[in-house]
Amino acid sequence: MASQGFSKRRGIENGWNLNPNSLAFRYFLTISAASISETATYPLDLIKTRLQIQKLSVASKTHNHPKAHLNAAGPKYHGVVSIFMQIVKKEGLFRLWSGLPPAVYRHMIYSGFRIMTYEKFRGLLGQNEDGSFSIWKSCVAGSTAGALGQLIASPMDLLKVQMQTEGIRRLKGEPVRFRNSLHAMRVLLSEGGVLGLWRGWLPNCQRAALVNLGELATYDQVKRKLLIDFSMKDNALTHSLSSAASGLVAALVGTPADVIKTRIMNQPVDQSGKPLVYKGVVDCLRRTVGEEGVLALWKGFVPIWSRMAPWSLVFWISYEKIRYFAGVPSF
Repeated sequence: MASQGFSKRRGIENGWNLNPNSLAFRYFLTISAASISETATYPLDLIKTRLQIQKLSVASKTHNHPKAHLNAAGPKYHGVVSIFMQIVKKEGLFRLWSGLPPAVYRHMIYSGFRIMTYEKFRGLLGQNEDGSFSIWKSCVAGSTAGALGQLIASPMDLLKVQMQTEGIRRLKGEPVRFRNSLHAMRVLLSEGGVLGLWRGWLPNCQRAALVNLGELATYDQVKRKLLIDFSMKDNALTHSLSSAASGLVAALVGTPADVIKTRIMNQPVDQSGKPLVYKGVVDCLRRTVGEEGVLALWKGFVPIWSRMAPWSLVFWISYEKIRYFAGVPSF
């Protein structure tokens, strides 16, 4: 409590003339930290997407083939390093940030909403006398906040995934579909209409619920444990340990849904916007497991974890520090 009081006084002394309890102010702090973290770790997200969809064909001649998703032409990747080297060598260094704008736009909606919603749930469900939050409450709050946030931000995720795979089209000699984010949005709208922007929303929300159950609940629980049971200070070390644990748990529980989500969102569609490869979440899950094995659901786990760990670290440290300097109590 003393550190929170000091934080508030510091915000006043630094000339902040803003209400730290304002929802808009806290939302701005959240999206600032999320934008920093997303930009710093984005190449790993691109690598993860390339790895997950390398067996999904986008060649028009295979659209109606019963195993179209297993006949992809184009680059064959053999791991994170292989993808990284091929992108840099054949497409250029800055292609590692291809699709970054919609990714940042997504977090302006998604991260801002999920963090604010989690804190709101934490207040509504009530904390224990020592300031801790029951595990079941953390899980309910985290999964609900993540699912709702992702439902709103799903069109930006679709846009990001579509733009991330443009490099593969270039390497295959196919014409580029999108010139920029705005053009990509217009193309997607023309293909599937407004509702088509929510293609893959179900696995997307399922993934977000699982990821946030792992990330928010774990971060909150580990941090309170370190502060209360181990008498650690509310500082960068505590934030780092908490974020490391949250990143690992989030990657473990979220990767299967992420694989399904990525494949559904990246599959080709016909002129009416109807998917040409998978009928839905269950069909994608069944075919992926049946044709590639259960472990295929964790395809891309290493880059996902490799990204979630630094993303979580950068986000939580910067977020906690921004809150501190802004005179807002610690998360």
